[in-house]
Amino acid sequence: MTGELSPIDKAKFVAAKRSVDHIEDGMRVGLGTGSTAAWMVRCLGERVREDGLRIRGVPTSTRTADLAREVGIEVISLDEAKWLDVTIDGADEFDADFNLIKGGGGALLHEKIVATASDQMIMIADVGKEVGTLGAFALPVEIIPFGWQTTKSLIEELLINMDVLGRNATLRMSGQRLFTTDEGNYIVDLHLGRIGNPHQLAMALNQVPGVVENGLFLDICDVVILGYGDGRVETRDINDGTVAHDRIDFVESENLFADLGD
Repeated sequence: MTGELSPIDKAKFVAAKRSVDHIEDGMRVGLGTGSTAAWMVRCLGERVREDGLRIRGVPTSTRTADLAREVGIEVISLDEAKWLDVTIDGADEFDADFNLIKGGGGALLHEKIVATASDQMIMIADVGKEVGTLGAFALPVEIIPFGWQTTKSLIEELLINMDVLGRNATLRMSGQRLFTTDEGNYIVDLHLGRIGNPHQLAMALNQVPGVVENGLFLDICDVVILGYGDGRVETRDINDGTVAHDRIDFVESENLFADLGD
């Protein structure tokens, strides 16, 4: 029931709910990964079931693919879609220039490929994800397993010459085991505190042998939709410079929440 949601979950829900209004019949849609993206997939599934919306979704992770099928969205691969009309995804942090840090859920590689293969990227989040400067959230870097210790050392050495506040790098774990991505890779989380020059850092990281991709999503996002715990929604469009405000009322019988496990 929506009345049982925390303010943060309500904020995520209203952002997700508003985002699916951007989806039109016949679109090919990139489906993000994470808690806020899960709300979006469920809201999109509701439109498919109740409004007869016909779309095809390209998921960015196996768990998103499973959820999309569960709620009735047709799932295809990016190779089948070839190009997407829009991708909707969450973020771990974003700044005033719509630069993002993503990858807290471990799907950054697929997320970046799908987002850059889209005419438009819409980022959805609760208002608490906005920061003045990127870096408070640990920056994920996906690396291949072969020689991972060497790759991690090279990354740490590289950080010495970067405009960052901290340089601690940790290999991501899942309980007692190493975390692995859908591609079978590892993730090194960089605890930087502040990233003074995101573009320089992103370029440098991707030149390190063994690095597959980093979680800095720069010059990719077009629209930011922010949710508030009281139902308010703010939509910012970086291309036309507009900011729109709205409110979504909660309905206690909302069936989206009956079996929500995310």
